Amino acid sequence: MRQVLSVYPQQGAARLEKHQQKAKLLQAFAGTSLYDAHTQGFPSIQIRLPAPTSDPKILVQAAQHLLPRLTDGLKYVKAGVMLFDLSPATGQKAFEQFRFEHEERGIATLVDQVQRRIGSDMIGLGHGGLRPGLAWQMRRDMPSPRATTHWNEFAIVKAN
Repeated sequence: MRQVLSVYPQQGAARLEKHQQKAKLLQAFAGTSLYDAHTQGFPSIQIRLPAPTSDPKILVQAAQHLLPRLTDGLKYVKAGVMLFDLSPATGQKAFEQFRFEHEERGIATLVDQVQRRIGSDMIGLGHGGLRPGLAWQMRRDMPSPRATTHWNEFAIVKAN
């Protein structure tokens, strides 16, 4: 779970950078199988960030606050990180005491450039850093239809 809670915030930071946005609120969650009545657990946290940011280091640190709420020995089958309270990155700069040193150095942009060059699963921050590959894989075998965002998946109804 440490790796999951490092990789997902970094992916979120890359998306924020891509769309020139910053987030002020992070929510992280995990869940066990709904079909195993003996080991159900659905911990989650919401962390209000001190200032709007797209800094992967800050987002990873915030997501890691979920770890103490996880129960050792439980098999978690899903986890996620969501970013809220988005604002344009080109907006008003934060006061000096609320600025993040790493954000001003452009670490998110640097990590994104390196990942595009050598592969997104080869470098990252913290437990999502240098690795031979992920010890887990996200399942993508049963996605929901995306009829509102992809025309080729739009539902077609015929009436006679």
